[in-house]
Amino acid sequence: MRWIELKRSKIKVFGKPTKILMKGMTAPEEHTHFLHSLLTNNVKALSPGTFNYNLWLRQNGQPVADFFVYKPGDYYILDTEKPAEEVIDEFNRLKLSLKVFFEDLTPGMEHVFLFGEGASEFIKDAFGVELEDFQLKKVNGVLVARNPVRLRQTGYDVMGELSTFKKELPEKDRIEDGEFEDLRIENCVPKIGKELREGFSPLEAGVLSYAIDMNKGCYVGQEAIARVYFRGRTPRVLVRMERVEGEIREGDKLTEEGKSAGVITSVSSEGSKALGYVLRNSYEPGKELSAERGRVKLEGSCEQEGKGQGTS
Repeated sequence: MRWIELKRSKIKVFGKPTKILMKGMTAPEEHTHFLHSLLTNNVKALSPGTFNYNLWLRQNGQPVADFFVYKPGDYYILDTEKPAEEVIDEFNRLKLSLKVFFEDLTPGMEHVFLFGEGASEFIKDAFGVELEDFQLKKVNGVLVARNPVRLRQTGYDVMGELSTFKKELPEKDRIEDGEFEDLRIENCVPKIGKELREGFSPLEAGVLSYAIDMNKGCYVGQEAIARVYFRGRTPRVLVRMERVEGEIREGDKLTEEGKSAGVITSVSSEGSKALGYVLRNSYEPGKELSAERGRVKLEGSCEQEGKGQGTS
């Protein structure tokens, strides 16, 4: 088992049920309607004790931020890298006349993520719970959630006042941010600002199966996503790659026989592994492409590795 203490924003989103379902409302609770109409996944379908992963897009389909949306009860908790103050300011602007309220929980909500062999047993011993993917429970004021998306493997989010819990965690199993970033790259997990950024459709990042619900109806950026989706296969695919010679850096252009073939978006701490977008017509596992200062060998596509994660 390994674990890391994550430094991420936590935002409570809450409100009250409406007495009359107004025209255009997607849910009887205004806070549910707000999130469902803004984010890419099916927030309305979440029942208490479940969660899902969402993107927040601009009208043109480009990512602004991503959120794990947890529903412990009749409210939601958003988990994001984006500063809570920025999110709350923008949400207050976007909610218009809706009676939706936001609270920054970050200062008092610690977050530990456990994963790897033995993690499920550790959680069972510590909290007395066995969870399915995308399920969460509140135990003695602490939220415990089984999250298969954060590293694309079974892992557990533990959130709340964790001073007692952290004393039980083996210090030898702790990892730091750099190693966690290397695991993200190794496991083909796209990240806001790296792979999920301006100039690339989220559909090219392989997140469709667990981040976007194509049947939920309108949300911000939905038309742009639908245009790409209904064209068929995306022109580029996100690929894990390995350096075979020279040096590779984030932002390096990839070429095949002198022609543009893609770009590197993330590089591991040792410079041996990377993620990047490759033209679909140029992608073939085992193929080598030239970078600006070296060469890389293409491995698996994140599109294939993202399938089967589910949406809720």
